[in-house]
Amino acid sequence: MRRVVKFGAAVLCTLAVSVAACSKKPAAPASPSASEAVSAEANADGSTLKATAPTPQSPANGAKIEGFEAVVLTIANSTVSYASGIALQYRFELTNAAGGVVESVLVNGGSGTTSRTIAADLEGDATYQWRARPEYQGTPGPWSARFSFIAPQTTGYIRGPELYDPLTNGTTIGTIVGPVTFIPGVGVRLETGDSRIVYELGAPLEDGELSALVTGVTTNTEGGKTKIFGMAQGYGDQTVNPYRLTVEKRGDGPPGAIAWRFLTSDGDGVDTVGAERVVREFDASKTYFWEADWRDGFFNLRIDEGGVGVRNIYNFGKRYGGFYRPQPHVVYLGGGPARSGPNSQTVPGMIIRQVWVSQRPRPTFANK
Repeated sequence: MRRVVKFGAAVLCTLAVSVAACSKKPAAPASPSASEAVSAEANADGSTLKATAPTPQSPANGAKIEGFEAVVLTIANSTVSYASGIALQYRFELTNAAGGVVESVLVNGGSGTTSRTIAADLEGDATYQWRARPEYQGTPGPWSARFSFIAPQTTGYIRGPELYDPLTNGTTIGTIVGPVTFIPGVGVRLETGDSRIVYELGAPLEDGELSALVTGVTTNTEGGKTKIFGMAQGYGDQTVNPYRLTVEKRGDGPPGAIAWRFLTSDGDGVDTVGAERVVREFDASKTYFWEADWRDGFFNLRIDEGGVGVRNIYNFGKRYGGFYRPQPHVVYLGGGPARSGPNSQTVPGMIIRQVWVSQRPRPTFANK
């Protein structure tokens, strides 16, 4: 009996080992790791990230960018081989017609598509090329195809009730009256009280703003009720114009006094009176942002020293009745024709640039 027991125990032991061995399941394959996205074998362009090239979407190849809006480059994202959940970044490269790199910027990938707004200053009407590629932890993937576009013009335009004139490129889209001097990169100097630049909008601007950057202005300049800019209906004597806007930096009475008048359809309008005509000190070496804004029945004049939003030195307005609808709608840099002559026209020697007239808010590209 004892032999039989020993034999049976040996068999049971063998069976137990066999069952235990059979009960073990094969190990599950490991999920793809981030390291698998990188290959020792290079792609055709020499990159080593195992991903597809992104697909350029906009601007369309060969597109001409209209207006002065920012140029936004957009791609359809890449896909990564053998790995999921990889957070890719994308490098956008912009080159000029000579092949020189204008921008090379790495941005985080978006959901399905990724975009990059060009920050570089573009030459107006020039052709640029762009492409993009995926990157992961410094490892690059393949480049997309190159797309080209034609940059927006920078010489200015009038489109309906909207106007933009940089005045920094030696020319203007307006009509010059009297002696002026263009200073490259700075603006146009209105030399005398008789100097002005005149624009006629394609349609009346009922609500909006007239704004510009101005240098070369001192507190005490020649003339009395001299103007920075203004608007009117037509080209007659601005003093009696039924849709008059005048923004004054006076040369006397006292020097540096700020005054304005805005007339609308009700024959009244609004203006500064008495103590509202405050005095401000001006430095010819500094840039001043002047903005006349009329929206929703409220007129306001704002002046910032040092550029847009730097240091506000004047901000005052009033509520008005009626509507503003001059036909034709004429814009003046400096003062329009006035019965009292140069003494009530333009601030002599002021240098003006980046003129914006529109219902839309002033764009950032016009703030330099």
